[in-house]
Amino acid sequence: MPRECWFLPTALLCAYGFFASLRPSEPFLTPYLLGPRKNLTERQVFNEIYPVWTYSYLVLLFPVFLATDYLRYKPVVLLQGLSLIVTWFMLLYAQGLLAIQFLEFFYGIATATEIAYYSYIYSVVDLGMYQKVTSYCRSATLVGFTVGSVLGQILVSVAGWSLFSLNVVSLTCVSVAFAVAWFLPMPQKSLFFHHVPSPCQGVNGIKEPKPDRLLGLKVLWNDFLICYSSRPLLCWSVWWALSTCGYFQVINYIQGLWETVMPSRHAAVYNGGVEAVSTLLGAIAVFAIGYVKISWSTWGETTLSLCSLLIAAAVYVMDTVGNIWACYTSYVIFRIIYMLLITIATFQIAANLSMERYALVFGVNTFIALALQTVLTLIVVDASGLGLDITTQFLIYASYFALIAMIFLIGGVVSVVKKYRKKEDPESSSQATTS
Repeated sequence: MPRECWFLPTALLCAYGFFASLRPSEPFLTPYLLGPRKNLTERQVFNEIYPVWTYSYLVLLFPVFLATDYLRYKPVVLLQGLSLIVTWFMLLYAQGLLAIQFLEFFYGIATATEIAYYSYIYSVVDLGMYQKVTSYCRSATLVGFTVGSVLGQILVSVAGWSLFSLNVVSLTCVSVAFAVAWFLPMPQKSLFFHHVPSPCQGVNGIKEPKPDRLLGLKVLWNDFLICYSSRPLLCWSVWWALSTCGYFQVINYIQGLWETVMPSRHAAVYNGGVEAVSTLLGAIAVFAIGYVKISWSTWGETTLSLCSLLIAAAVYVMDTVGNIWACYTSYVIFRIIYMLLITIATFQIAANLSMERYALVFGVNTFIALALQTVLTLIVVDASGLGLDITTQFLIYASYFALIAMIFLIGGVVSVVKKYRKKEDPESSSQATTS
């Protein structure tokens, strides 16, 4: 493929991902909402506002997934940029419970439309470039988040900026991302509804036919059946969905736990630094795992079980110790282990299907995770449910990860036993033949 065919859209998409993730105010969202400018109570923030994001994300994910493919990605990327602008504009100027709940709805739109960012590039580059451009795009968002967290901590702790000023910087960055998105080339094909070769593949002057909606849905359904008929893929997908549900809950409400352990109005907070350190160390661990040689088909489920148990222990410690530094440290360990395992899961899933189907599996797994998270939120968090306090919530999350560990421990033991029985069978049969 000519360099200009893949380099320009990849560079633009990476620039978009970097600036869209460069939000220095995000690690300080809870202190900002509880502070004098918004003057919301802890119960309003944790039990009435934050759950709106979960519900919005769940409701929007599947229609956004279909719209992303049907509209050919770029319009949905623009929608994400616009939603981020609306979110941070409202964060600056909206007042009252209802207004902030609407803010969470727009943030749900921004989160649901991430699928367009991660799948856009597959429609404008050749199959042989998928792995390279995927790493570039994911690295751009990771670097943007890390830089944003570090910048936010420096501006708060060293320069003494207000949290309102941090939100102004975040609004500026997401506005730059929205401007960059307008320059993305419009794809001529998509994975399910549009199958016209792109100009970069040497086909010019072809008038695109109208997409067959029914055919596109049939292709989607057939791909779904093919993907999940594989037991290894199903196993890793189940862990992905279960653990991502718990991970979302922890990262959504961790600022609330920090605020309970060490209120920001009484002491300096280091939320931005902790987020940056956890992301950086997680990235190093993810890089290192690429060099580890292990038979994941044999030991995968056992590894998932042990690591899920470590995650449960980390969540339990951050909830019960009552020391902010122990809480910070446990959170860093929690994120490192999760990032490590989700990367392994991605490798294993990708090994069982083509990259064209990755967006489908990513969407289905995330949808299941959100459905589980919605049930958990309705029962545990929402004011119309139990509306539990933040420390009790985290005790439940620790128990949830312990349950995941038990499920995969059973599966892991069964897999190992089956593996060694298969090794023994040929030997016994060969001995019988010889005698």
